Amino acid sequence: MDPRSFPTKGNLILAKNSLALARQGYELMDKKRNILIRELMELIDQAKDIQSEIDYVFRKAYQALQTANIEMGIHSVETIAHCVPVEQSIRIKTRSIMGTEIPLVEANQEPLKPCSSYYGTNESLNAARVCFEKVKELTIRLSMVENSAYRLAVNIKKTQKRANALKNITIPSYEERVRTITNALEEKEREEFTRLKVIKRMQGL
Repeated sequence: MDPRSFPTKGNLILAKNSLALARQGYELMDKKRNILIRELMELIDQAKDIQSEIDYVFRKAYQALQTANIEMGIHSVETIAHCVPVEQSIRIKTRSIMGTEIPLVEANQEPLKPCSSYYGTNESLNAARVCFEKVKELTIRLSMVENSAYRLAVNIKKTQKRANALKNITIPSYEERVRTITNALEEKEREEFTRLKVIKRMQGL
């Protein structure tokens, strides 16, 4: 038998304190879960908006690229494409939301520089490059939002499990312990009261 369940006033105080702590923990977990869910819903909305914008800009980019291929020839476009520098400015930091590490992806936002002479390109190719540059920026944002949403979802699941464990297991267990110890102590007090009455009656005889 667990010594903490013995019917003593000390154990009753401990059980009540543990019950109060468990209830407080559940309230905090519930608040944390609600905050994380709200953040997740906002990220999901952001991801939808960014994805829609990416789809629109991608269509414009491929239309412009197709026009450039027709006007300049695929070989010329490929040659110019090799001059486009590789993106190497991406940096990843983190911030915390209720203990969840959220990535912050940053990249240098520098004005586009021509990768070849203006005589070697045309309006369609330049438009395509501008659109693909925009797609790159949006993709960076989308990756950050989707990764953040995934991490929040994982933490929400963990928080939900802990909250359920407190609500369905820990709190009922301490409630039962408080009830059992209280009943046992009250029964002892009744027995003691009855015994004292009997002793007093015997002393009066």
